[in-house]
Amino acid sequence: MTFPYDKARLDALVADVEKRMANVEETARAAGHVQLRSRGLTQADFAEISRFANSPGAPRELKELARRVDAGEMSWEDIASGRAVDDEGVQRALQTGVPDLQRAYTAIQEGNDPEDVISAGTPRPGGRGDDDDDQPNKFTEDAW
Repeated sequence: MTFPYDKARLDALVADVEKRMANVEETARAAGHVQLRSRGLTQADFAEISRFANSPGAPRELKELARRVDAGEMSWEDIASGRAVDDEGVQRALQTGVPDLQRAYTAIQEGNDPEDVISAGTPRPGGRGDDDDDQPNKFTEDAW
């Protein structure tokens, strides 16, 4: 019994699959050499988080979380890595910062310089204008 097929077409399909597999392998090798920009938060970052969490201006939920970290129930590393993501106190503390993060994200999307948004904590609607004398120093609804 014979099987009718077009050998030239079959050879072309096999060559195409082999070429694609070689491209996949090359991409995988290249991806293995990519250096990540950041290895995560540093100890200095965790110290800054702790300093802010224990400051008078921190939200109540974040202060409670800092108290628990200071008591040894968990670490800032546990929180940052996601190991404590199911903890209700962690969720409450993180939710308190979401509105400010959303406003900062919007400010950056509108063309504000990220360094300006971070350092001032104040979005500048309409991009980087020089007329910001009347802007409040915190993210508040009236800053918009």
